[in-house]
Amino acid sequence: MNFSIKMKTALITGAGKRIGKAIAIRLGAEGANVIVHYNHSRSEAEKVAETIRKQGSNAWTIHANLAKPELASELISRAVEHAGCPIDILVNNASIFPKSLLDTFTQDELFQNININALSPFMITRSFSQQGRDGVVINMIDAAIVNYESNHAAYHISKRMLLTLTKMAALEYAPKVRVNGVAPGLILPPKGKDESYLQGLAQFNPLNRWGSPDDVADAIVFLATSSFITGQIIFIDGGRFMRGDANGL
Repeated sequence: MNFSIKMKTALITGAGKRIGKAIAIRLGAEGANVIVHYNHSRSEAEKVAETIRKQGSNAWTIHANLAKPELASELISRAVEHAGCPIDILVNNASIFPKSLLDTFTQDELFQNININALSPFMITRSFSQQGRDGVVINMIDAAIVNYESNHAAYHISKRMLLTLTKMAALEYAPKVRVNGVAPGLILPPKGKDESYLQGLAQFNPLNRWGSPDDVADAIVFLATSSFITGQIIFIDGGRFMRGDANGL
């Protein structure tokens, strides 16, 4: 029996922009009530919430700085207050993607990546599980985990940590909570880049093109509704992951 999204309540972190925005709007279109988390993007988050309301679902916005895991651990209880009901679906989408090199990143840079990209998602997941009810968590990993992305070393470490935490949580929080992940590849250009960035990299995946945020949202809906799947990572990368890790990491 599938897990119905309709009339469930979803919390999506980093939902004011980019992929998070697409996920929030899609879940709202599927009938879920949505809590749109943001840090700096308040106006964008309010627009996303308004779009969801126009679709016929309830929506709220909520602020939290996920660089502080102690605040992240409170996000579920605050979200429950906003919505007036428990949270059924959690999508840990918020992340940072700063450049850093293994030889030069500082302790602070590493900890910032870990806090936002791995530890805070886990703290939110742990609080989610403590509701003691059936639900689903979907973590945003990264297709680059099968390679070594040397220009974003601290980010890479943090996403590998999130991958491990996803699998651990899938075991620890079963059977009530399912925990899965999606690993997007070539979807949107990084901040400061344009479509030419995607064009230059498309040749490295078997489908020889790039995807869209809607492709990721499709995978989120699939994992949210598929009640017999847990501990899985779906790569949304045009098949790039099949070429494996040329660096042996």
